[in-house]
Amino acid sequence: MSDPSASPFPFRVAAIDVGSNAIRFAAAEFIAPERWVDLEVQRVPVRLGHHTFLTGELDRETMQAAVEAMSLFRRGIDTNGISKYRAVATSAVRESRNGGELVDRIRRECGIHLETITGTEEARLVWVAIRSRVDLGSDRWLAMDLGGGSLEVSMISEKGIHWTESHTMGTVRLLEDLGGGDVDPRSFRKLLSEYAGTLRIPDRIDRGRLEGIIATGGNIEALAALAGCVPDERGVSTLPMEALRATIRRLSRMSVRQRIEELGLRQDRADVILPAALIYGRVAELGGATEIVVPHVGVKEGVLLDLADDLLGPAVHATRLEQGALQGALALGRRFQLDEPHARHVARLSLSLFDQLQELHGLDAADRRILLVAAVLHDAGQFISYRRHHKHSLYLIYNSDVPGLSAPERPIAALVARYHRRAEPKEEHYLYAELSEAEKSRVRRLSAILRVADALDREHLQRVSRVQVEVGPEGVILEVEGHGDLLLEHWAFEKKSKMFEHVFGLPIRLEVAQPALGPNVI
Repeated sequence: MSDPSASPFPFRVAAIDVGSNAIRFAAAEFIAPERWVDLEVQRVPVRLGHHTFLTGELDRETMQAAVEAMSLFRRGIDTNGISKYRAVATSAVRESRNGGELVDRIRRECGIHLETITGTEEARLVWVAIRSRVDLGSDRWLAMDLGGGSLEVSMISEKGIHWTESHTMGTVRLLEDLGGGDVDPRSFRKLLSEYAGTLRIPDRIDRGRLEGIIATGGNIEALAALAGCVPDERGVSTLPMEALRATIRRLSRMSVRQRIEELGLRQDRADVILPAALIYGRVAELGGATEIVVPHVGVKEGVLLDLADDLLGPAVHATRLEQGALQGALALGRRFQLDEPHARHVARLSLSLFDQLQELHGLDAADRRILLVAAVLHDAGQFISYRRHHKHSLYLIYNSDVPGLSAPERPIAALVARYHRRAEPKEEHYLYAELSEAEKSRVRRLSAILRVADALDREHLQRVSRVQVEVGPEGVILEVEGHGDLLLEHWAFEKKSKMFEHVFGLPIRLEVAQPALGPNVI
């Protein structure tokens, strides 16, 4: 038997980031939480976005180059003795009509499962990486992650992502819009102003309360180096805006060939670095920045840290994911004028019930996170109409990105929110009909819990302060503490607890704890 007190370190993991301008690989050995040694780091300049952003499809030649790169990384995984890895693909694969074909080829020919992630998940991974390098504290920062196909702009703090926007403003995409090659700064600035019109940053931040601006991506790291910025002991650089403007002026006077020969830039960096510099500068100006913090981390470092959390213990990973999921769900809900006190209270009650009923429902940390999102957003559909708002909530969740939810988890969360009221799941219902039997079972169990939690805040006044669960052979007893007579909560509970009894095959009753008189059965 292994010693439970033995250190889990060292252990090895690997990350693959299939971006629009390059494919990156990192094999790492963790020696402590958030501390690792690079075993192998590779970057292969496969520009998947070149053809995708022009035609909407990945071309055969580039797909073949991507498969060859992934075969190389497969050897790196095996050579370094790594069993735990994660490979993610961003905007180029996400937007291409034949991206699924590339995913299938990589699985068949390389033995690697490639996961196409949303812009929101991309932003979450970057946040995970940033917080390992930058002391975010309780203040809010504006974070921008610029890739070849997209720009993710987020408001972040130590607690998580408060909101995020994904814009089709990547460097490769803009370069293709301009015809490729050397960029005329005047033409580019005109095009950029049109793209920048979609940015809502000035409407969403209070400059006076903004701690600073953080930028990630290979281009900002190159720009910081060109400006002579030296990373500190944590590997973080600070790029003054005046130095960035001077670097933009310098790059504007040079051709792509000159940037390669005189500055030592790679070909696939030399042609996109000026568009990148102008984008970074534009966003920083909108945020009122005097400098940009460059942590020298990105998606692949976020993946490594996520993998490490999985190996160190699911509770750590779940907590981090849940933080992002909660903040993302609240940010989405605020767009639809959510009753936030009610949403937070129902989420708290739902998670309390989930934790206390663990042996009964047998669900895991991923299901807890799904329940959290569904509980926060169950009434979001009221923004459209109160009548049938449960169905409107389904559509809003299913068609939105929420940090911490993967693409396969989104329909489950949407359905759990949909079934917080009215009809129980039926085989012919939209989305539900497309699920596997195991997924349908998850939806039923989570929905049953959410119905009970929602009933306990029927008046939206947060009268129930605590719920204690007792499961026995006779059934389930919920003992609640609160203030007021709780008559409406009792009425709602009697109405909405039927699904719980159907799903779990046990009767459930409510008791209200009245300390002066003892518990009364209502």
